Amino acid sequence: MLADSEVIHDAQTVQAAVDRVAADIRARLADKYPLVLCVMTGGVVFCGQLLTRLDFPLDFDYLHATRYGPETQGGKISWRSAPWAPVKGRSVLVVDDILDEGVTLAAVKESLLRLGAAEVLTAVFADKLNGRNKPLVADFVGLTVPDRFVFGFGMDAGGTWRNLPAIHAKKEGA
Repeated sequence: MLADSEVIHDAQTVQAAVDRVAADIRARLADKYPLVLCVMTGGVVFCGQLLTRLDFPLDFDYLHATRYGPETQGGKISWRSAPWAPVKGRSVLVVDDILDEGVTLAAVKESLLRLGAAEVLTAVFADKLNGRNKPLVADFVGLTVPDRFVFGFGMDAGGTWRNLPAIHAKKEGA
């Protein structure tokens, strides 16, 4: 897969985007003692690096909701793990790897609001420019990516390459 790809955003661009998102989050949430929730497993790289740049008190937990599994096209939502930390009355920041169709992230946000979160903000590392009418607009976005199969920096290609420091896209026709 890596041999049939091209770099869309290099590692330096990726790190600059994480810095910018962290600054935006600090400006919005530094005084709120938020709960940060990482969407597993794709959000782990972005969330881990983001957390080291947030220099204010926060709580951290995770959730696992997915529409993908081994497929590259979204299917039915699967809830694998709800957050353990209580969300009632909290400002919650949900961190994920990519906003593709937005269905999963919108369902997560709706669920957290139903559980009593005071507000739910979303941060995604990548927003896919696919021209679709998404049910959610992320509050914080690292970078945009083209409407192609992308991987790296938390996003996988058949379960691998989440560990790449850059964003790659499958070559057209490959």
